[in-house]
Amino acid sequence: MIPSVLTSLHAASALTAGGEIYDAVVLIEDGRIVRIGRPDEFDLPGRTQRHSFPDATILPAYLDVHIHGSAGHDVMDASPSGQQNMASFLGRHGVSAFLATTVTASVDRTLAALDRIASWIEQPANLLSAKPLGIHLEGPFISHARRGVHPPEMIQPPSIALFDRFYEAARGHVRLMTLAPEIPGALELLHHAISRGVRISLGHSDALAAQARAGITAGASSATHTGNAMRAFDHREPGLLGVVLDEQTLFAEIICDGHHLSPETIRLFAAAKSASRRILITDAISAAGKGDGQFLLGDLEVTVADGRAMLDGKLAGSVLTMDRAVEHFLFATGLHVSHAALAASRNPAAMLGLDADTGSLAAGARADINILAPNGRLLATFLAGQRLD
Repeated sequence: MIPSVLTSLHAASALTAGGEIYDAVVLIEDGRIVRIGRPDEFDLPGRTQRHSFPDATILPAYLDVHIHGSAGHDVMDASPSGQQNMASFLGRHGVSAFLATTVTASVDRTLAALDRIASWIEQPANLLSAKPLGIHLEGPFISHARRGVHPPEMIQPPSIALFDRFYEAARGHVRLMTLAPEIPGALELLHHAISRGVRISLGHSDALAAQARAGITAGASSATHTGNAMRAFDHREPGLLGVVLDEQTLFAEIICDGHHLSPETIRLFAAAKSASRRILITDAISAAGKGDGQFLLGDLEVTVADGRAMLDGKLAGSVLTMDRAVEHFLFATGLHVSHAALAASRNPAAMLGLDADTGSLAAGARADINILAPNGRLLATFLAGQRLD
C-alpha cells in the first residue's frame, strides 16, 4: 500500500474561510487540506514534508476572471502546447484557476475560439498549473462609444440567437459575459444568459445611472474593469461608474497595474466598495511575461513599451500578473494582506458561485495555496499541495 503524502505549512497566520488564524499550520494530505490549526493541535508523522514561513501569511491561490493571454499566447488561438505554457506561467504567479477571456472578433472567429477553449477546459487537469474554469465573453455585445480597442466593425447588437450560438460552441462553458446594459435588447439578453447559468458583468458601457441600475435590477453580478471603458463620473449624472461604486450588492473588477487607474482612484474604489465585493483582475494579453514588442490580442496587433500595452493610443489590456496586482493594490491602499486575499481569490469565486470549491482555505478543499509576505509579495505557491519551482 502506497503511504499518503503529507505536507505541513507553518506561517505567522492563515486566512481561512472562517477567519484569520495566527501561528497557523495547514496540513495537506494527497493534495487536499485536511486540517488547519495551531502547532500544539497537531501530532505530525515523521514522514511529513514540513515548510515554514516565518512572518508570512497562508492564503488561497488566486482566481483571475479576466485574462486574455500570457507567456506569448492568446486564449483565442493558442495551440495545446501554448495553452499549457500559459497555464504553467499563471501557476508560477500564484494563479490556480482563471476564465479564458475572449475579445470581440468575427462571429466565425469567435465560434472557433470558443470550441478550442472548451476542449482546453475539458482536458484532465494538470495539477502543477492553473486550470481554465470557464470562459468570459468580453464582447461583442458592448457599446461603440466605450469599445476601447475592440474593433467597431465586429461589435454586435444584443442577440439571444447569437449568444446561444456562442454558448453551444463553448459547450456550456461560458461562465461570465460583459454586457453594456443601455443598448436596446441588452436586458432581454441579460435575463436569457442568466437563465443558462452565465453571470453578467456590466462594462464597455456608456450607461447612465438609471440604465446601470436597470442592469443590476435585472440580475447583473459584477462590473468589468471599473473606471475603464465607462462613462466618466459627473456629480449630477454619475453613470455606470458612480453606480458601481455606490451599489454594495455588485462585485467590481479593477486593474492594478499602475497604468489603468491612479493610486487615488484605487483608494477611492477600496473605500467605496466593501471588502467582500472587490475583485482584482489582470486583463493580461499574450505579452504578459514577454517584455516589450509587438503582440496579439485576438486579431489585434498591440505594441508593448515600458509596461504599457497600446493600440491606436488606447490601453489594450495589460502585461500584469496577479501577484503584482496584489502588491500594487496593497501598496496603493495600505490595507492588510487579507483584503488582497479576498479580492484575488474568494470574491471572484463567490461572484461565479464557485466558492464552495475555489478561493478559500478549508478542510476538504484542494490545497491550492499562496504564501505572502506582509507587503503582498508572493513567496511560494502550492498547487494540489505541491510546491511550484
